[in-house]
Amino acid sequence: MSDAIKHECGIAFIRLLKPLEYYKEKYGTAFYGVNKMYLMMEKQHNRGQDGAGFASIKLDMDPGQRYISRVRSNEQAPIQDIFKQINESINEKVKDSGDKAEDIKWLKENVPYIGEALLGHVRYGTHGKNSIESVHPFLRQNNWMHRNLIVAGNFNMTNNTELFANLLRLGQHPKDNVDTITVMEKIGHFLDGEVSKLYKKLKKEGYSKVDASPEIAKRLNVAKILKKSSKRWDGGYAMVGMLGHGDAFVLRDPAGIRPAFYYKDDEVVVVASERPVIQTVFNVDINEVHELDPGKAIIVKKDGETSVERIIAPLERKACSFERIYFSRGSDADIYTERKELGKLVMPQVLKEIEHDTKNSVFSFIPNTAETSFYGLVEAAQDELNKQKEASILAEKDKLTNERLREILSPKIRTEKIAIKDAKLRTFITEDSSRDDLVAHVYDVTYGVVKSTDNLVIIDDSIVRGTTLKKSIIKMMDRLNPKKIVVVSSAPQIRFPDCYGIDMARMEGLIAFKAALELLKDTNNYELVDEVYKKCKTQEHLADAEVKNFVNEIYDGFTDEQISDKISELLTEESVTAEVKIIYQTVANLHKACPNNLGDWYFTGNYPTPGGNRVVNKAFINFYEGNNERAY
Repeated sequence: MSDAIKHECGIAFIRLLKPLEYYKEKYGTAFYGVNKMYLMMEKQHNRGQDGAGFASIKLDMDPGQRYISRVRSNEQAPIQDIFKQINESINEKVKDSGDKAEDIKWLKENVPYIGEALLGHVRYGTHGKNSIESVHPFLRQNNWMHRNLIVAGNFNMTNNTELFANLLRLGQHPKDNVDTITVMEKIGHFLDGEVSKLYKKLKKEGYSKVDASPEIAKRLNVAKILKKSSKRWDGGYAMVGMLGHGDAFVLRDPAGIRPAFYYKDDEVVVVASERPVIQTVFNVDINEVHELDPGKAIIVKKDGETSVERIIAPLERKACSFERIYFSRGSDADIYTERKELGKLVMPQVLKEIEHDTKNSVFSFIPNTAETSFYGLVEAAQDELNKQKEASILAEKDKLTNERLREILSPKIRTEKIAIKDAKLRTFITEDSSRDDLVAHVYDVTYGVVKSTDNLVIIDDSIVRGTTLKKSIIKMMDRLNPKKIVVVSSAPQIRFPDCYGIDMARMEGLIAFKAALELLKDTNNYELVDEVYKKCKTQEHLADAEVKNFVNEIYDGFTDEQISDKISELLTEESVTAEVKIIYQTVANLHKACPNNLGDWYFTGNYPTPGGNRVVNKAFINFYEGNNERAY
């Protein structure tokens, strides 16, 4: 994605099912869990660069001994920073311990982070300041071991205002009005209640206060707590929680918007946002890693008993297709195939635009994350070239000479590395004209490979705002003097804001929305903007389930091609001499390429939860009224 955009957080959970002595004997280190967590977080650093956090819980510790450790960082390299802190803490304890460092019991009692339950999180902040207080995991502390709660997740709630108000009605006084705190306090409320009920019941059964504690750990019904807590949640989420005594869970939203995968054997239970992370770090086959079904939770009890339980009735599956297009690493077998297919499926539109002239066309990609789609595009281009060769051979078969045959077979698809991002370049001047000139040089181009008679075809993952295209990429491509520049998006037009985790909250930032507004002006239909605003305003006090997405009407009068043509016009500055055409993937082809991930609300406005319609209308109201604030 050439546009800078913040996106998905990543979760990592490890529960060791054997005593620490087992890992020391088999793998040579008591820090097996910490080492694996480091790898899992690094393998998901693409999902979060604003912050990172780690927490661990030690099982069966005596009163007075520390059993919860947590470290967070919002430094420039947060994963490296937190594990530097962890290593320093460990080394400080171990350096003067002598032979004690080989004693697992001593290590567990004295060295932080060496626990059986471990939670990691990498964060991309979608809103708010990037303060350390915003970095997961969040901790809810209590002197009762069972009531300690650690929470981290990849999520956004669309109805946080309602959830916050519910907490106030319960008599709580949350320390912040953000969805992470709101969710944690909601779980904490029902956790407190369940522990209290169990304690009263155990007292009636004759248990002493001391003896009741381990019995509460056995009987605590985590699924019941989650069912009560999540009743009013509206959003996309993969939520991880650890209780102080050792129970843990990972809960996925009922539409399957946010991803979660798990693996279990007799040594570990592992959960991550991405499947290849587990495959790589634990060296397991793809068939051994399972997707957590929407609305279900994987629950690990203190004794290691593991179950997958239905918490929320599933909705229609709307797993985020942007995970497949861009967010997740392409090392997943299915995602790699899907991205190639996206490139192949957009090729007919490209051929139409270059008039099937593959001989005089150069194909490339920008940025590097579009490389897999580029391979698919090139394969489709090669198929087209082969058809052209076959047609020529058949047309001339009666008079074909060896020399002519070699001539027909000699053309190849021309692929080049055209754009190279200059990672060292920083736009340190904020004054507009100077800054624009600097931005235009963020990418270097390869000279001498494009002729003035050539089409230059560049594929990108997606085009959200188009700012980098307009200010940098198209200008740089134009310096090569091609006949035509064709910019291809492997994703459809992004027309609506996201409200489940991606930083696309404002309508006016989307280039497709800007194009639709310009088309309304061109066709003397701009009064539709006023009409849509009035319709959105009439719904402000309706229940979420009654709210409709009226913003769709802004686009309804125009074809995809009309909007693409207007985008091409908006993103081409007067100084550009080449003809510029921007092509987008169709929604139908997106679904064809990614048949199991049909979440497409940012393209179609079909939000999978009721709160989505409220968010899109609110985003339009904010645009109309000039409010520079988020819609959720």
